[in-house]
Order: sequence, then structure tokens, then C-alpha cells
Amino acid sequence: MIQLRAMTTKEFPAYCDYFVADYSRDIVKNQGLSNAKALEVAKQTLEQSFPQGVESQGQQLLCIEHGTALVGYLWHSINLSDNSSYIYDFYIFPRERNKGFGKLAIEALELMLAASGVQQIKLRVAFHNQRALKLYEEVGFTVTGYNMSKSLSQ
Repeated sequence: MIQLRAMTTKEFPAYCDYFVADYSRDIVKNQGLSNAKALEVAKQTLEQSFPQGVESQGQQLLCIEHGTALVGYLWHSINLSDNSSYIYDFYIFPRERNKGFGKLAIEALELMLAASGVQQIKLRVAFHNQRALKLYEEVGFTVTGYNMSKSLSQ
């Protein structure tokens, strides 16, 4: 059984540490920025999205639990104008992977959102993240477009 619950103020610093490290690696890999610039962008993203920490309006940080064990995080935001939610971050701890927790967490989110009138979940996944692509396809997500980039060298 998986439960999704609101992240506490006490848990927020650990999430920030994880997010900045993980997102900055993603930025380096996908956008070609330097490590230093990627760290700066990741920190700015977090500060802009959560100016009041877990109490910030418009964002929902959830802890994914199996029993009493924390197995991951999920950050999403509901857009009332089109009855959708956008997943910004979904992370199952490496030691907890391959146990079905990802699928169960998405299913729990779907139930929670449907009960509040949300009709669609959106997200972006990096092309190289085959594990995530496979999970999202297995739970019914479809490709709706492609993000592309081209680096201009000087």
C-alpha cells in the first residue's frame, strides 16, 4: 500500500538537497550547462517555486510512503483553468525501485486528483530516462510532443 501525504517543513531541507543535486545533473546532461551554472539554475528554480517552503501557494510537495517508510517524492501543481495537474518532479529512491512503488504512486495521485475534479496529468520526461518513459507508458501516458534543442558553438 502506498500513501501520498503532504511534505512537512522538517522534511523540506532533505528534499531541497536531493532536488538541487538531481536537477542540476539533468540540466548539465540535457542543456549542456556547466556544473556551476546548473547548480545555480536548480537552486533558483526551487527558490522561485517554493518561496515560503512547503507552504508556498500553487505547488504540492508530496512524500510517497510504503507503510511508515519514505520511498520517494512527488511535486505537482494543479491548473484549475484546464483541470489539469503538471508533475514537476517524481522520484523513487534507488533502493526502493523495481518494487512497483512508482506505478502505485501514480495510481494514488490519479485517484487523489480525480476526486478533486482534475481530468488530466501532464509531465515532461527526458529522452534518455528510459526507466521513466517505460513507467509512464505502462500507466497510460502518451507522447504529446517533443522538446528539441540545438547548441550553437562559437
